[in-house]
Amino acid sequence: MTIWKTARLNRVVVTGMGVISPLGNSIEKFWDNIIAGNSGVDLISRFDTTNFKTKFAAEVKGFDGSNYFEKKELKKYDLFTQYALAATQEAVTNASLDFDKLERNRIGVIWGSGNGGIQTFQEQIVEFVNNSGKPVFSPFFIPKIIADIPSGIISIRYGLRGLNFSTISACASSNNAIIDAVNYIRLGKADIIIAGGSEAAINESSVGGFNAARALSTNNNSPRTASRPFDVARDGFVIGEGAGAIIVESLQSAINRNATIYAEITGTGMAADAYHLTGTHPDGEGAFLGMKEALEEADISAEAVDYVNAHATSTLLGDMSELKALDRVFGHKPNLSISSTKSMTGHLLGAAGAVESIVSILSVRQNIVPATINTQTVVKEYADQFDFVLRHSKAREVNIVMNNTFGFGGHIATIIFQKYNP
Repeated sequence: MTIWKTARLNRVVVTGMGVISPLGNSIEKFWDNIIAGNSGVDLISRFDTTNFKTKFAAEVKGFDGSNYFEKKELKKYDLFTQYALAATQEAVTNASLDFDKLERNRIGVIWGSGNGGIQTFQEQIVEFVNNSGKPVFSPFFIPKIIADIPSGIISIRYGLRGLNFSTISACASSNNAIIDAVNYIRLGKADIIIAGGSEAAINESSVGGFNAARALSTNNNSPRTASRPFDVARDGFVIGEGAGAIIVESLQSAINRNATIYAEITGTGMAADAYHLTGTHPDGEGAFLGMKEALEEADISAEAVDYVNAHATSTLLGDMSELKALDRVFGHKPNLSISSTKSMTGHLLGAAGAVESIVSILSVRQNIVPATINTQTVVKEYADQFDFVLRHSKAREVNIVMNNTFGFGGHIATIIFQKYNP
């Protein structure tokens, strides 16, 4: 029996959300595009891809930092921090948070990012080299590149003096941020925590590096269909960018301020593959352990889960290891809906967990499962084992959703969202 079953801990709910994504820079637009099955992938506009194997990505479109910051302030923030602040602004509004009426010492921020200010880092190093090694670094160089800066800036902007830090676990970073938020609220260390993650890594360094690791799809003839999780023809992931912010709150705090409750977070699981620098365990050992722990913590059976928003990035080995883990956890379960919204958004790296948690919450809220849009033929070993929702979203009763994220280094982070029941 786990500590969560034996101790008297606070229940934790979600009361607000905000998003910056390749499919829209608001919750409403993002969700409309997700349900419609639209792709956010296109040819890269940020740099000349002539000499690169991969020439496409899921870029954020129509984002204007001047809508959120003064010109002088913009110079202080890398794009990943701008995305973080913009998503948080929507989440704060969405949650109807009036900080003047709340105890700011009891409100915290936990933010995740895998790459931090990699665009600023690249620009400054290139400038240094081009100036024959003469130091020409901006005074904002360090605060622009360090991955913890969004959590600090968010707390400064809103005057929040509660716990404040960042999580870095590659593509599991923002799920880990949410899990940490849940646990600190359970233990009474905070009443409200702004949790999430952001990434802005569509540049020469990231694309070139992932190409060198043979991780990216090179389907340049059909970028919009390149992300095809679980498909027999998958050939790598599509890099994306954006941010997701979630207001994580104790149930009592939400009730006290009459907040809208979108979902309850009942289970979390963390584990490690302990296997390889970048590759997932071939039998999905870490994924199995993370999902199993999340179910135990939520005190539910595998049979109770309606939908899994899979990590499934469209890589040859990664998708198979997750399927093996799902098989070990759920067995043959044709009524378990499974999809990967990365087929539409691309892989948002450190922001993936937060953005896909928003998908999971809205799925519970609206009883609909988004599709894996580009997959035509699921690998034959598992094609009939689960309800793979392909090409079109599916209306069904959704009471419990599991959201998986896995990161380079073998990091595993799983969250279970449920319909709130008083």
